[in-house]
Amino acid sequence: MKWNKFRIKTTTEAEDIVCSSLMELGIQGVEVEDKVPLTKQDKEQMFVDILPDFGADDGVAYISFYLEEDEDKEAILISVKEELDEIGSFVNVGEKLIEESQTEDVDWVNNWKQFFHQFTIDDVLIIPSWEDVKPEDEDKMIIHIDPGTAFGTGSHETTQLCIRQIKKYVSDGDVVLDVGCGSGILGMIALKFGAAYSVGTDLDPCAIDATHENMEVNGLGRDRYEVMIGNIIDDKEVQDKVGYEKYDIVAANILAEVLVPLTPVIVNQLKKGGIYITSGIIEEKESVVLKAVKEAGLEVLEVNHQGEWVSVTARKNG
Repeated sequence: MKWNKFRIKTTTEAEDIVCSSLMELGIQGVEVEDKVPLTKQDKEQMFVDILPDFGADDGVAYISFYLEEDEDKEAILISVKEELDEIGSFVNVGEKLIEESQTEDVDWVNNWKQFFHQFTIDDVLIIPSWEDVKPEDEDKMIIHIDPGTAFGTGSHETTQLCIRQIKKYVSDGDVVLDVGCGSGILGMIALKFGAAYSVGTDLDPCAIDATHENMEVNGLGRDRYEVMIGNIIDDKEVQDKVGYEKYDIVAANILAEVLVPLTPVIVNQLKKGGIYITSGIIEEKESVVLKAVKEAGLEVLEVNHQGEWVSVTARKNG
């Protein structure tokens, strides 16, 4: 099946209203292209620390949507243009130009899988659910993972740094907290290495299903891993639910900008003697995170590098 693609040229001022109007017309899955800088919340929900430089915001936005070949595109386009005209009566919608093109049928849900393949981290094999274990890898610890929409494949250097530190510091019976758990890989790794229980927090509700599905394929019971949705940095309800002074290890593979406000909060969740493992830190921001860790009263144990990324491991002594 081929799809008809329609790309509207509008303004950043109007893009939210235009998107909402398209949804009300029954159009789903719009794409937005603009040069608006990311908000703090946007950055907190992402797993990268370096983003492409798109230049300054020029006020222009492009909104794309897709229609199946057999849909009545003429009628839909008339409705879209009427909506744009109505929105234009109270908001600057710009040129309102609509470009039309055609695209081949794409498996939107599964097409990304071509970019994710099995890989090893020392003696651990991380393998997607759609690939087979090679005979030479059967003696490794095997973690089956399907990242889904919650990110967190483990292939990025920052996650690899975390996994190595978890393997080094986790002990039998430990309770582990993973802040920004994504697909649950760090909490599962901890359980595989002997931890008794893992808790994950994330801003994305998709993390719950992604984690539980990955646990099931790895033979781990749901009673060993709880996922909570919310921002532990400033949400007292989430902090209370996670609990205080109960974690042997807290792992946080997040942006440096998030680690700075997170660290003085997460100290309260750590047991005395507990280990704090951080990653997601670009080299240029190593000193900023180290300062936050020390100011929170933690003892820095290790600073590890892989590529341009840094992991800081510390201990709560007091």
